[in-house]
Amino acid sequence: MKIADIIKYEGDNSTFIWKHPIEDFNTMTQLIVHESQEAIFMMNGQALDLFGPGRHTLETQNIPLIRKLINIPTGGKTPFHGEVYFINKTTQMGIKWGTDSKVRFIDPLTGVPLQIGACGEMNLKVADSRKLLVKLVGTTSGIAWNQEGKRFTNSLKNSFKPLISTAVKVNLSKSIVSENINILEIDSHLDTLSSTLKENIVSGFEEYGLTIPQFYVTTVVLPEEDPNFKKIRELHTISFQTKIAEAEATVRAAQAKAKAKITAAEREIELEKKTTQTEVAKREAERKVIESQGSATSTKIEGFADADVMRAKGYNEKDVIQADVQKAFAQGIGNMGSGSSGNSGGNSPVADIMGLGVGLAAANAMSSQVGGMFHNFVGNNQNNTADTTVKTKQICPNCGAQIPENAKFCFECGTKVEMHNNDTVICPNCKQTVPKSKFCSECGFKLSTTCPKCGTETNGAKFCPECGEKQ
Repeated sequence: MKIADIIKYEGDNSTFIWKHPIEDFNTMTQLIVHESQEAIFMMNGQALDLFGPGRHTLETQNIPLIRKLINIPTGGKTPFHGEVYFINKTTQMGIKWGTDSKVRFIDPLTGVPLQIGACGEMNLKVADSRKLLVKLVGTTSGIAWNQEGKRFTNSLKNSFKPLISTAVKVNLSKSIVSENINILEIDSHLDTLSSTLKENIVSGFEEYGLTIPQFYVTTVVLPEEDPNFKKIRELHTISFQTKIAEAEATVRAAQAKAKAKITAAEREIELEKKTTQTEVAKREAERKVIESQGSATSTKIEGFADADVMRAKGYNEKDVIQADVQKAFAQGIGNMGSGSSGNSGGNSPVADIMGLGVGLAAANAMSSQVGGMFHNFVGNNQNNTADTTVKTKQICPNCGAQIPENAKFCFECGTKVEMHNNDTVICPNCKQTVPKSKFCSECGFKLSTTCPKCGTETNGAKFCPECGEKQ
């Protein structure tokens, strides 16, 4: 019987679990475990201690589970019988898989049955060493994916092939339909199928202490020679072309709609532009109107101010005109009979008449009323040939001269004369004698009123002239 002093892994990297061939060990035997490996001691069919990467001395202090089974004196080299299994923790890449028969698939567009297959690759790794050893390896010398060279009596491929094939057959067609995948475009959806199938397979591997980091569907085999598949290809082609036409029509409609929106927006901008121009012109016209109104108001205010000043002085514009007429007439009278003694025409009747004519012309040009005052005088000098329409109904209180009924000043002495006739009234507001009207011509006070008792016009009086009722 050979007793080992050093125990280490002597298998290849494709092996998942390898059993060391020597089963008798001394208590001071050295156990060497490489990186990405684990070692499990088994005795009497029980999986005892598990050792990770590193160098370990096999003695009772280091393997307490073994010490419970055998009685070994401390410090001795008494041999004991056991088994050591090395578990490879690396990820095994590119493990191939495939369905052992065709999968029945019903095309959802036509309802035609087809036979399809699938194959691919996956990566496999040990997740739980003790579970894999106990449930799958047992007492064999080890296990790998393939049974190459008949090294092991069993392989992972033979153990899990039915699980993979069944899961793919059950879920491949279901995944294509649920994900709404076009059978003719299935190559562009292999990632989706891979993810779906992995979810349905990984649980079966985890039950035995294995895990699948990656699972790939690399090929879905289509029945290219099947007449039904050829018809489906033709129908899908027509459907695809129809979809393209519909998509193009949708794009054209969207472009037309967008163009219509752009045109409407341009029209709206142009309308807003014209509206803005109209508003600008309107505001300019309003500004000019306001300026004109302001100018007119200013002129009116200035006129009212001048009128207030004249009223405060006791006369109005009419008085000024009449005073200028009287002055011009007086100058014309004063020039009669005047002249230089050296002139042959001095003191001649012709010069007097011309001077008087100038005064009369000025009077007629400045006031028709004052011109009427001299109508009798002119008419007498012209043998009474003119029409005498002016009536002198007033007498100047200063010089006694007769003056027209509407005159406010005497043309003889210039004295202001108050009007006292039936066509004039005294304004109760400004106390001025003004012609009868609805409003005072001097201050604008309302004059035309009627007595509420007898209906007689009171012209602003405080008491009715007919019944004496207070107004």
